Amino acid sequence: LTATEKELSQVIYEQTGGNQDFALIRSKGDQALFGRSTQAMKSQWKVPDSRPLADFAPTIILKAKDFATEITIFNAKQNRLMSEGAISNEHVTNNEAVRKTLLERGIRPESLPAAEDVKKVERRLASEEKKSLKNPDALDK
Repeated sequence: LTATEKELSQVIYEQTGGNQDFALIRSKGDQALFGRSTQAMKSQWKVPDSRPLADFAPTIILKAKDFATEITIFNAKQNRLMSEGAISNEHVTNNEAVRKTLLERGIRPESLPAAEDVKKVERRLASEEKKSLKNPDALDK
């Protein structure tokens, strides 16, 4: 998702002449996907203000956001969308379509529990890797 959002930021910059609108466009996408604001979801999932919502999002939500963003990138390029409004409308439409699909499959994005903090998982994996490198014989047991 991070790579896809960087690409969207680049497309916005290239096509609108700036990317100050990136956060606004992304936030409108969250509103369409969750049916509530990014801030409301951060409160619900107890995400610290300084951290991105995606760091606590379940995999299905990461995939949903990534898919909607990829469609936005494709259509923004294909249709030469040159304004924040046009790209925002495209992004909202794509997030609404992804939300509709999830709902049809019995998945309500705003009702899902938060996933484990991705930073905590990364630290745990790094620690486990360090331990296994210090004691490689433990892996054979």
